[in-house]
Amino acid sequence: MKKITTLAASVLAVSALSTSAFANTFTDYREARAGYQALSNQLETMGYQADEVNLDGANTFGQKESVYLEKTGELQAEYNKLNASY
Repeated sequence: MKKITTLAASVLAVSALSTSAFANTFTDYREARAGYQALSNQLETMGYQADEVNLDGANTFGQKESVYLEKTGELQAEYNKLNASY
């Protein structure tokens, strides 16, 4: 009985940790996507049309977050150029 209780406690602990890690990764992805969308919308008001983000090959939320962060960096460079010309 002691082993079953220990095993059950271990399974619950691992489940809680993996759920927490998944939630953090998903939240980071959503924040990166929202940041890209906000900057894209701002640039659209300035006359710049941002490309759609291609997530082909990005299978995890971490990979998708990296794609959005890279694209956000590109948009930030465009914003800086456009803003300097005003």
